[in-house]
Amino acid sequence: MTTADRQHLAWLARSFGRPDYLPLSEADLAVLGRTGQMVTKYPGTHLFREGDAATSAYLLRDGHVDLYRGRSEGRQVVARVGPGAVIGDIAMFTGRPYISSARAVGRVSAFQFHRDLLVPELARSPAITLRWLVASLTQLERTQRRVLNLMHKTVLAQVALLLVDEADARGEVGLSQATMATLLGASRQTVNEALNELKRRGHVETGYRLVRVLDPAALRQVAAD
Repeated sequence: MTTADRQHLAWLARSFGRPDYLPLSEADLAVLGRTGQMVTKYPGTHLFREGDAATSAYLLRDGHVDLYRGRSEGRQVVARVGPGAVIGDIAMFTGRPYISSARAVGRVSAFQFHRDLLVPELARSPAITLRWLVASLTQLERTQRRVLNLMHKTVLAQVALLLVDEADARGEVGLSQATMATLLGASRQTVNEALNELKRRGHVETGYRLVRVLDPAALRQVAAD
């Protein structure tokens, strides 16, 4: 096993699902090492496409991925996910085609788990199964929480909440206004107006396909109003 392989497995041990639930043994890590492989995707390339046979699931280690429906100019981004997210697993487990496409926003590294290798091991490894379940439910809970939080809110509050949720460690949100509008189910014009108002208040800075959060606490207050 190479040094890089050991580093990847160490990341899995401390970051996949909830490590405080059940620690992964050396044997568990060996199983993950046998059933998964690291893949690298560059900006604009795909981990999978809508309608393809779902033969693999992916656990993102680095980078962000846009999940979108449709093709070409008609595509709609439904979510942007980052490190720790598990994608493609529901389709993989149910044996149905992928219901969306997964496109790398920047450089992405991910663990690719093939169904034929992973499923038999899950049946024998309760610790891995629990970790996988928690990771998947965390993803679903985040989506549900966003939907519930956005109900009955103004577009201004919705945009503020989206920026807080999507900002990286530097406070940057690399979503275009069109993508924000799609995620919120709003028009691009209303999203633009909301961003201009947040900018006027000094809460954010805006640029080409980039918003920088200047005052997260103020945005949370706007989202709560």
